[in-house]
Amino acid sequence: MAITLTVNGQTHSVDVEPETPLLWVLRDTLGFTGTKFGCGIGACGACTVQIEGRAVRSCSFPVSGAEGSAVTTIEGLATDDTLHKVQEAWIAHQVPQCGYCQSGMIMAVTAMLDERPHPSDEQIDATITNICRCGTFARVRRAIHAVSDGKEGRDA
Repeated sequence: MAITLTVNGQTHSVDVEPETPLLWVLRDTLGFTGTKFGCGIGACGACTVQIEGRAVRSCSFPVSGAEGSAVTTIEGLATDDTLHKVQEAWIAHQVPQCGYCQSGMIMAVTAMLDERPHPSDEQIDATITNICRCGTFARVRRAIHAVSDGKEGRDA
């Protein structure tokens, strides 16, 4: 069955089963490998993308649910040669260690900040449920607050 997706502003027609997880269509069919496979049950968040600006765990989201919606992956977050402010904050605050979970974490954080530009620690904890096995959660929180305070750049 042909399904039409708009990923990072470009339209793609894919011939897959409607219940195929969006993650596998993004990675295996379209080549957007920045979105990672973690647990396969939507618990860890490594696969987080945005659909219409909302953070979604793509490993448990059927591709048919994304038809007609704007999907953004980590590859589509930066514009031209300019990193997104959250990506800049991640660098400035040395958030990643292994980096595996970071694309999903960044996608979840950007969605949260679009909805809630100045979150409290409690709101961050309640919203960002992505798992980082390296334990960089304190750095994640510092980077989020830097963005919400407007101090996300490398000189922050």
